[in-house]
Amino acid sequence: MTHFDYLVIGGGSGGVATARRAAEYGARVLLIESARLGGTCVNAGCVPKKLMWHAAGIGHALHDAAAFGFRVDGLRFDWAALKRGRDDFVAYLNGVYASLLDKAGVSVVRGHARFVDAHTVEVGGQRYSAPHIVIATGGEPRVPDSPGAALGITSDGFFALDHLPARTIVVGGGYIAVELAGVLAALGSEVTMLVRGEHLLRPFDAMVRDELALQMRDAGIRIVTGSEAGAVRRADDGALRAACGSAEFEGDTLIWAIGRQARTAGLNLAAAGLGTEKDGSIATDAWQDTAVPGIHAIGDVTGRVELTPVAIAAGRRLAARLFGGQPEARLDYENVPSVVFSHPPIGTVGLTEEAARARHADVRVYHTRFTAMYHALKTQRPKTAMKLVCAGPQEQVVGCHIIGEGADEMLQGFAVAIRMGATKADFDDTVAIHPTSAEELVTMR
Repeated sequence: MTHFDYLVIGGGSGGVATARRAAEYGARVLLIESARLGGTCVNAGCVPKKLMWHAAGIGHALHDAAAFGFRVDGLRFDWAALKRGRDDFVAYLNGVYASLLDKAGVSVVRGHARFVDAHTVEVGGQRYSAPHIVIATGGEPRVPDSPGAALGITSDGFFALDHLPARTIVVGGGYIAVELAGVLAALGSEVTMLVRGEHLLRPFDAMVRDELALQMRDAGIRIVTGSEAGAVRRADDGALRAACGSAEFEGDTLIWAIGRQARTAGLNLAAAGLGTEKDGSIATDAWQDTAVPGIHAIGDVTGRVELTPVAIAAGRRLAARLFGGQPEARLDYENVPSVVFSHPPIGTVGLTEEAARARHADVRVYHTRFTAMYHALKTQRPKTAMKLVCAGPQEQVVGCHIIGEGADEMLQGFAVAIRMGATKADFDDTVAIHPTSAEELVTMR
């Protein structure tokens, strides 16, 4: 048996971050990973998704070019070329992650970890022990237990597609569903979304989710709400047909985007005295500690704010607390900013209007809806919409919600202001940058 100070199970963004930081503090660290380094974000999430989003944005820009006097006749789109470039970049990042771990002095073992007891794991017949073990195995896409479900693919399968489907059925209404639907539609696929509930992006502020649905429909995406996909079958002509009640929807590819679940299979958690929640996640307290002393968990496997920067931040703070002499280090999960890379993108931080009214007695809301200058010369002019949610007599800004071009980039700075407790008066007292969409956030009345 080989002994370490810190065992990290999972080589995704959170696992790599906590392993490197612990090693910087002088800990002897082992990281265990069975697949490609970088986890979901690098291999089948944030990174390849953002590249596809950029490609879709270029498709939109080419469509808009005529309004600015450009002739772009005869252009062709090559899905295979885009996929090659994207996959090469992901492979490059896999190498970068390996290099970063090596430079930090982190040992890496390839294989599946299995708990032997609360301080020991086994990988490929070899045993490793440590006083502190962190589970950072992430999550994986859910697939329903319904007839023919295997005929569909998940977001993982989307990144393996070698061609653009002519017709795509996307099942789901969350952020992954709207992102994939937007990319596919922009690149030329005929997209139908089957949404179980009445709204896209159900946990988001009503303003952004309603505006997104309007603009996706205007872009030609068919959104069918109140429709839960059931059995899937392949017709004689090769098409896939998904049943929703008495109706059937047809496509060449069906993508399940109905949520994700914690990846814990095979860990043998019971041997460590650890269980899971009803949804399969591993419960942690405010310090990322599980119910078993010495075992910690970070990232998507905990089911708490499933975002890459959250896993990284939680992992770094955990390492600081355990090995860096910072006993109070922990992640505050309040006011975490997030972006949905839909078309158009959404940026949001803090409380929705509904949540603010449930928490605070005194709430005032400011909002605006306008045509951004980018669309001024076009015949079709989608709107940008913004909302500030303020609470208390000082009108502290407790929520900011944006949908429109540039929302992804403009939100970060405003997230800092909100985290620092900025008030509406602070926003009003800030000189606007003109002409921009962002200036509307400091001129709103």
